[in-house]
Formats: sequence, C-alpha cells, structure tokens
Amino acid sequence: MYDVVVVGGGTAGVAAAYTAAKNGLKTLLVEKKIHLGGAITSGLVLPVMNAGKSEINREFFDELTEKMAQQGAQIEFEGNKGWFNPEVLKIVLDKMLLSVGVEIRFLSSVYSVEFDFNKNIKKLYLQQELLSECINKRYSNNPDVIRNLSPDMLLECLETIRTDNNESSLNERLLEPIETRYVIDATGNCDVGKICGCNFFENEFQPVTLRFIMGGIDMEKFAEFLRSVDDNREVSPVECIGGEVHLSTAYTWDKASPWALRPIFEKAIAAGDLTEEDSNYFQVFTVAGCPGALAFNCPRIARNVDITSVQDVSAALIEARGSILRLAEFCKKYLSGFEKAYISNIADDLGIRVSRRIEGKYLYTERDLKEGKRFENPVLEANYPIDVHSSEKDGSTLKKVGYYQLPIESLMAAEVNNLFVVGRCISADFKAQAALRVQQSCFSMGEAVAKYINSLT
Repeated sequence: MYDVVVVGGGTAGVAAAYTAAKNGLKTLLVEKKIHLGGAITSGLVLPVMNAGKSEINREFFDELTEKMAQQGAQIEFEGNKGWFNPEVLKIVLDKMLLSVGVEIRFLSSVYSVEFDFNKNIKKLYLQQELLSECINKRYSNNPDVIRNLSPDMLLECLETIRTDNNESSLNERLLEPIETRYVIDATGNCDVGKICGCNFFENEFQPVTLRFIMGGIDMEKFAEFLRSVDDNREVSPVECIGGEVHLSTAYTWDKASPWALRPIFEKAIAAGDLTEEDSNYFQVFTVAGCPGALAFNCPRIARNVDITSVQDVSAALIEARGSILRLAEFCKKYLSGFEKAYISNIADDLGIRVSRRIEGKYLYTERDLKEGKRFENPVLEANYPIDVHSSEKDGSTLKKVGYYQLPIESLMAAEVNNLFVVGRCISADFKAQAALRVQQSCFSMGEAVAKYINSLT
C-alpha cells in the first residue's frame, strides 16, 4: 500500500516522486525503461530550456542542478543552469530518489486499474513483461526445470507474454497488484489516463525529432568558424566556461529568417549531400562535462507523426536515423572542426512535443497564458514562449509572452478523483501546451502535485 504511485520517471515524474517521498509519503515510481530522466536521458533533449526566474516550485530543479554541478556534469550558459550531461544525470537521479526513500520499479508499466465506488483508483496492476519473469512464475522457480527448458516450453512463455489479459490466462498471474491512495500519471502520453477511460482533447500535431550527439569535435576550431560566418550572438553564442568552449547555433529552412548558415545548407542540398527535408531544422548545443561533444536537436521529421501509432513511430525512427547519418557526414564535410567527429549516441526515444491532452478539471487556454491570469493554487510561473513547430516552411510559431501561471486544476483528471497528470499531457489547449511542455515547467508540475497531495493527507 502506497500513498503515491508515480507512473513515468521523466522530468515531471522524478520531481513528483522525490518531493512526495521527501515530505514523508510512501512513494513508488514505476518506469518502463532501465533508467530515469525521460526526455533528457532517453531522448537527449538538452539543455533544459530556460522558462523564467520564478521561484515557485523550483526546489527540485535547483537541488538537481547543485548535485549535477558537484559531479562536473552541469554548467550555466547564457543565464541558463540547465545544461546537463545526460549520462551522469541517470546516476544522480537514482541517488537523489533513493536518498529520500522512493521505491523505484524499472522495466514495469501499468496494465490495468481497479476503481472503488467513488471513482478513485484503488489498485494498479503492474506488468513486468520480462521472459524470465514468465518462466520463473510458470515453473515455480524450479532450477532443474528452467535449466532444461525445451523450445516448446519457451514458446509457451513467449505466447503468454503476447496474450491479452483475462481470468484464465497465466498473464493474470504475471500482474502485480499495487494499492495506492493517489496516482500521478507522468508518462507523457497519459497512458494511465487512457487505461482509466479518461477523455482527451482532439489530437493536434507538432513534428517529432530524433536527437543525437557527435564527439571528437575540435570545439575551438568550430567556434572560430561560427564567429567568422555568423555575427549574431543571439543565434550563435560562444563562451569559455571552466576552460572549455561552450556554444550553440541554429538554422531552419524558413525563408523568413536570415540564417547565416543558409548558404552552407543550400550548397550541400545542391550537391546531393543533404535532402531538403534534412535541412528543415538544425540546432546544436555543447554538452556539460563532455569536451568535444555537440548535442543535435535534429533531425526533425517534416510530417505529422501519430506517436500513439506503432507503425507511425517505427517509420519515423527509421527515417530519422537515415537523416542522422547524412547530417553527420554534412558536418564533417562542410563545418570546420568536424574533421575527426563521429556519431557517439542516438536517442532511444523520439523528441515528442505534443501527444494526448487530458480533459482536466480546468482547461488552460492560450488566452489565460497571454493575459497572465492568476490562480489560487498555481503550480508554476514561467515565461517560455508559445513554441509551435510546423512541418511546413514558414509555418512555425515562436511567440514571446509575459509571465503566466498554471493552476493545479489543470493537472487533475476530470473523471478520476485521485488521478493527477503532469508533463506534456496536461489539460491545456494546443497553443498553451506549446509553451508549457518544456522541462523546467515539467519539473515544477511534478513538484507542485506532490506538495498538493501532501497537503491532502
């Protein structure tokens, strides 16, 4: 029996679990992958974008920043403290959550839920779809039998994992019942809300991205190259921090922007080294604690991808990896400093900007955001712009706004009393969500929900 079960160990989920446990709540964190961090680690979505200087629900982010700095895996660049090393982050998050007593369950997901008569989630049924789990449970951990499994016996176990759950299936016995008072859905795609039968707003799309990292770059040489071709320091800032060069730069195929790198990309397209779609979005950042490494916020898939469709996601991953190879070769051929560079890491997950958005107790709107509407129980204060990527040329939007708040009611499921939702799948309209989806705001959402639950107990 837990006070809180957090499903999803990404940015919002780790903040929620840490804060809940730190406040004395018995907390379980369920994560389907083998590490925490979500978009930052699995998706290589870094750095954390600066969403303002408000102090509302920033304790977890500030403590994480401090812990990462102690490991030499964080820098502050252009006033932004969220430049992290994604590999070290996996370790730091483990240590932080264990230090306050969070129980972490990797390689697990929620298969079904059980409600009480008040429409509260009473139990979650966790599915651990590991072949070893199935074998051990089917054959009662008998080592003699397990050592001598026949091919037919192994196939039976595999078939069990593929079988839909029903009362007569062994899959029923592979499910672990977990009782809880509150559930926080931090899955990004609102998987728990979907299982609960919650309503969602009509799906609208932003392009997805598959990020990657290149190592072996002569950063000083590349910095000099950038200075020579781009005098816009807002687009291409360069700074020496702790004896290391740090920088970023960008280019898109949008004709409305006077990108300094445009002639280089056009030359590569004319030579057949890049496709036009490869060039639709290009952005790079140095990585804290990784001299000679650049993280790429690209390629961006120049079409709509339904991230709830296995077929759509599979096609996007294959397409993106092909583009990564072309972009890497482009950098080596056209950008000074990349002569000995190589692809060192490709993200395990697509960078997803929008997916399911739940119908909550309050629908937060673009008008609320632009007017800076105030609320009785705000979970964050931020000023990150409305950032809508488009698959069409000159179709993207980046609209600056003032400071805004988000109410706790937008993180409450309308139909399930003890279900909270944090991250990109909150109750917000499409344009408002496009400002709220960034990681710094997600950290605040997770922290705020945990504090709110603590106030109810």
